[in-house]
Amino acid sequence: MRARDAEARFKALDEFLIEHQGLWRPRPFTQLQLPWETEHPELSQWLRQRSLAEAEASHSQPHELPAPAPFPQLAAQALRLSAVDKLPTHTLEAARHRLNVDVPGRKWQQIEAFGAALNFAQTPVHWLDWCAGKGHLGRRLLQPGQQLTCLEHDPALIASGQALSDHHGLVANHRLQDVMTDMAINPEHTPVALHACGDLHVRLLQLASAAGCKQLALAPCCYNRISADRYQALSAAGRASLLQLSIDDLGLPLSETVTAGNRVRQQRDTSMARRLGFDRLQRQLRGCDEYLPTPSLPAGWLDKPYADYCRELASLKGLSTGEHDWAALEAHGWRRLAEVRNLELVRGLFRRPLEMWLVLDRALFLTEQGYNVEIGSFCESTLTPRNLMVLAARD
Repeated sequence: MRARDAEARFKALDEFLIEHQGLWRPRPFTQLQLPWETEHPELSQWLRQRSLAEAEASHSQPHELPAPAPFPQLAAQALRLSAVDKLPTHTLEAARHRLNVDVPGRKWQQIEAFGAALNFAQTPVHWLDWCAGKGHLGRRLLQPGQQLTCLEHDPALIASGQALSDHHGLVANHRLQDVMTDMAINPEHTPVALHACGDLHVRLLQLASAAGCKQLALAPCCYNRISADRYQALSAAGRASLLQLSIDDLGLPLSETVTAGNRVRQQRDTSMARRLGFDRLQRQLRGCDEYLPTPSLPAGWLDKPYADYCRELASLKGLSTGEHDWAALEAHGWRRLAEVRNLELVRGLFRRPLEMWLVLDRALFLTEQGYNVEIGSFCESTLTPRNLMVLAARD
């Protein structure tokens, strides 16, 4: 997608998200009844009678659900507005022997796909691996005659990354750096960032464009990892928008979980069902029909008898429980989880449009800084849902 197309798409997405914010802002997990259910009773009833397994099966492809209106119409519009082409690829030089040792398989596949989509007109002289971790991406991209700097704020990852680079005989500088502090980027650098979070990748865009870097590439992630209370738009079009996004709103694009394993999903479901059962209890105890936020709990809490789980969680919130039908409460939590997951399929239609809005805000910012920008996917969503990539180059 090119600059002129990006501006038109951003405007269309902006209108779509603003018009339908009553559908994607309310969260079924915290609200027993959603405002839109009164307006669309047939859709509400259809979703509420489905099972948890049916919700799980539809999670990654909500657009294909044969639900009552206005679901199919919204699905078609969402797909059209968030469609992007796959970026053209080239064949990477073969990886050095055992370079992928110590890299989880899925992560290595993402690195390979990211690298194959880096079609820069100018061959990079000095790679800058931004928020590099151990520097796996930078090492994969590094070719003879090029330099590599890896920036990371965790000393343990710096030490591990430097040891790996030394082991493979690669000249790489792993530098301890908090990128949110006052620092500068060399204009000769070609910055790359694979899944740098929120403020961290925004900082890259700001510093690289200010330094005059000729080219850069990033695949954004975790748009909600920001220090501000609300989203601070980067582009002129973003700042002019009436769409005000909270940190909760910014978490919507991240709610897709195609990469989670069965054990992780089971833990997640059990945790959510237990919390939803507790939600009914706390509403009774407080005599207040409102959701009560609860702290993150260690995984070991899932092994507690449900009565102990509820009593101890109530105690953390200053509530006294007394005796209850714990089995009924726990069963209620699982029924509620099925309802929540199915109602969330409506929000699921807006995951990609909102992410596309956020990525286009970044792309339009770079366009304003004099870059030619291309946006597309660098891999299938089954490898990572965060598969959108921004490539930027100055003439």
